[in-house]
Amino acid sequence: MTRIDDTPPAWDERTQLTTFLDYARDTARAKCAGVSAENARTAPLPSSPLMTMSGVVNHLRWVEYYWFQVVFLGEEDQGPWTEKDPDREMRIAVDFPLTQLLDEYAGQCDRYRRLVAANALDKQAQRPVRDGLHVDLRWILLHLIEETARHNGHLDILREMLDGTTGD
Repeated sequence: MTRIDDTPPAWDERTQLTTFLDYARDTARAKCAGVSAENARTAPLPSSPLMTMSGVVNHLRWVEYYWFQVVFLGEEDQGPWTEKDPDREMRIAVDFPLTQLLDEYAGQCDRYRRLVAANALDKQAQRPVRDGLHVDLRWILLHLIEETARHNGHLDILREMLDGTTGD
């Protein structure tokens, strides 16, 4: 997977936000390029048994689902998590090939690009997030940039610990 450049093709706010989110998404996929199936499922940190490369990718997929479909669109939450197992998306990820998780994440990102393109940045989410606050699409994009970038750091560390691969 070749990452896109983080320089937007235009300087309007929407293009800058979507370019940075795509850059972060592409970076996550690039961190996973060539990792073995075994390493993708391995949790090298004894204190973090759910922190696998597969788990992080699946988490990123489901985080976008939650923010776009559940919060922004107001759909019913069909995520894999439960009250008893709030991190289930990370736990079940090891049951699927990393390539499948990456393909599902890429397909979902394509759908969300279209959703973002079709809505104003000022449009408020259907569901409140806390204290009754309805964030707007701009806030969701900023949050996903932060979330994805933070988890890219986790993927970077995991990959280096697992097979010594380092990169940008």
